[in-house]
Amino acid sequence: MKPSHQTMTRFYEHLGKVFYCIAAIDKNVREEEIMKLKQIVKNEWLPLENTFNEFGDDTAYEIEIVFDWLAANEWDSKTIIPDFKIFRKEHESLFTLETNSLILKTANAIATSFSGKNKTEHVLISELKNILQQYP
Repeated sequence: MKPSHQTMTRFYEHLGKVFYCIAAIDKNVREEEIMKLKQIVKNEWLPLENTFNEFGDDTAYEIEIVFDWLAANEWDSKTIIPDFKIFRKEHESLFTLETNSLILKTANAIATSFSGKNKTEHVLISELKNILQQYP
């Protein structure tokens, strides 16, 4: 069964939060991180599946919209990973090998886009990897 439009919107919102969390882990979201995210959304997330919002825009743009909003508002990211873990468990079917691989690829690209991956980014990406591999 295909996931609902609402579920896909929430999926991409969670991803926007997770990617923001990685970019903001050092308390500073840099332009290089934003540009890397936008490039990957355009080239890899948009072609992944075909859900659209009520305005006819690809739902994958929610990744950018949420990321940008969080960055503009300097959001506290403490609940992002625990919330993502719950969403992951509740919607296992969305997390295919291909999707998990793209999530990790995006996270790593953001982390390395500005002077390489630091220790806190490495730890967060390891935690993300564990969450993605936790369920069948």
